[in-house]
Amino acid sequence: MDPITPPTDHPSDLAEAAVAEPGAAVTGEVSEAARSALAESEGGFLVATMGELRKVVWPSRQQLFSESVAVILMVSLSAATIAAIDRFYHWLSSQVFR
Repeated sequence: MDPITPPTDHPSDLAEAAVAEPGAAVTGEVSEAARSALAESEGGFLVATMGELRKVVWPSRQQLFSESVAVILMVSLSAATIAAIDRFYHWLSSQVFR
């Protein structure tokens, strides 16, 4: 492997490969070949995304319902606790600063 040219096995490496072409000075400009390679990798993004979404283990209806109830209960409990603490400090400050 040439130390000047990074590997282009991964789409994120394409931008680096576009900048450092063999025998050329590193200027930060992207060549036309690298631009077309990046466009192809962007089209592959949707295909890769759909492939990853097929691997997701989706929850069952019962699991979704029970976890949603648990989240709603915990948020309600947290809100009630914060409200109680707020009321206490409001009462305390009204007693101190009469």
